[in-house]
Amino acid sequence: MDEKVKVYINKSETLVEKDAKLKDIAKTYCPGACIMLSRVNGRLRELFHTVEPDSDIEFIGLDDNNGMKTYERGLQMVFMKALYRVVGKKNIKRASFEYGLGRTVYCDTEGFEVNDELIDALRAEMRKIVDENIPIVKKTVSTSRAREIFGKVGMKDKEKLLRFRIASNTNIYYLGEFVDYFYGYMPAETGCLKVFDVKKYMSGILLALPDIKDPSVTGQGDERVKLFNTLDESNKRSEAMGISTVGDLNEYVSKNNSSDLILLAEALQEKKLSEIASMVKKEGGKKFVMIAGPSSSGKTTFSHRLSIHLRLEGFKPHPIGLDNYYKDRQFCPKDEDGNYDFECLEALDVELFNSDMTRLLNGEEVDMPTFNFKTGKREYKGDKLRLEKDDILVIEGIHGINPNLSYSLPDESKFKVYISALTQLNVDEHNRIPTTDGRLLRRMVRDARTRGTAAKDTIAMWPSVRRGEENYIFPYQESADVMFNSALLYELAVIKPFAEPLLFGIGPECKEYETAKSLLKFLSYFLTISPEDIPRHSIMREFIGGSIFNV
Repeated sequence: MDEKVKVYINKSETLVEKDAKLKDIAKTYCPGACIMLSRVNGRLRELFHTVEPDSDIEFIGLDDNNGMKTYERGLQMVFMKALYRVVGKKNIKRASFEYGLGRTVYCDTEGFEVNDELIDALRAEMRKIVDENIPIVKKTVSTSRAREIFGKVGMKDKEKLLRFRIASNTNIYYLGEFVDYFYGYMPAETGCLKVFDVKKYMSGILLALPDIKDPSVTGQGDERVKLFNTLDESNKRSEAMGISTVGDLNEYVSKNNSSDLILLAEALQEKKLSEIASMVKKEGGKKFVMIAGPSSSGKTTFSHRLSIHLRLEGFKPHPIGLDNYYKDRQFCPKDEDGNYDFECLEALDVELFNSDMTRLLNGEEVDMPTFNFKTGKREYKGDKLRLEKDDILVIEGIHGINPNLSYSLPDESKFKVYISALTQLNVDEHNRIPTTDGRLLRRMVRDARTRGTAAKDTIAMWPSVRRGEENYIFPYQESADVMFNSALLYELAVIKPFAEPLLFGIGPECKEYETAKSLLKFLSYFLTISPEDIPRHSIMREFIGGSIFNV
């Protein structure tokens, strides 16, 4: 009889075979479940690992964010292997995962035609790979050897990325003969990746992922055309500059061109701001510029900078923060956990806002409120406003373009802007950077600087922020007259030295440690850029400090 060792699975004492793999134990004790990872003694482990005696083991499925991300990476590897088989490696000039659109990921392609026949063949090949339940094999090799491997198979972006990697060893993954690199945990085999779909979209391919609420079906891929076009425009500008991946950025920085890069990135945003102000002027009759966007998009700085450009167009702009219309704290609604829900529309005094804006539109003088966040109460400090002929209000807040916010205002008086930090860089062609990671890092650095909030607290409240965005912001983004991408090509290299000390302060005993560790690994790919050349009016200054505006 094989030797047994004692472990604790979901806190229950159990005997398992010595040196058994975690994936085999998961099949025994979680039959039929889609298990992606394990948490062994509080630390995440891929299922390739063997069991250790006296371990506390928790198996992780798709109801955990770590499990869902692992599923997505595994599915992307299956997609790429299938694409190489169906199209042929020599025919693929480009196949790069670029954007998340709802519960789909867009793969930009070049070198072959994407048609219904190809999509059918790709779907069938992916299904075959899943049904064969092929092991995903993890190998640790020297970083120099990994560069050599990826150079030989033509993955030049990975070869360039690893040229700037300090670690002596690198983990690579094999799916049969297909080799790839991922900056995150991977599933142990393909058989668990049953829920997916592919379809043609624009000039590329959409890979549909499991739905968050019901992982047994694929989620909806929203037809976010304006968002797609904004992302595509940003990517094309990055490609024109020769910077599409982190390796490209590091190469640019290593040649001491970071100041030049900052100037170019800031000039692109300045040009877009000027274009938006011209659009407002051209449309005519606008009295309200309504600005909305998710947390840490840079809405406040954007509103001030847009106001400057509106002045050049002959307007007299007045920036207004919707935060000043918060209800007194005692009347703020609470979420399901009993905490104040500052993300919902009901946290604002919508009736007062509409009353004040209607009176202004009718030419009346209005005493404008200021919200005191220390006391949790609205105050009036004699800030009176009356709209004259050339006056225009620049209103910013997470609910800015929600029609329920400004229900009493005529649509023809409103110009709606959606702003978000839509990261245009990839780690490499097969590893995209989720825009939410960039915004979380922004928020973390700003919270620590302006509010003294610990990084672990910012991470802890981030899921609540994200839920608010999904419910109250993203559904309205396509109604905007224009979208503005506030992400700067250089920003992650600048924010790195600000964020790293905060993240290193989160210990293994904290539940936020896993996120901190993941972000630290992510930041390790970047060479650092000094912030000294960033202009004082830059959106980045809203987060790292030194802004000319009161933000």
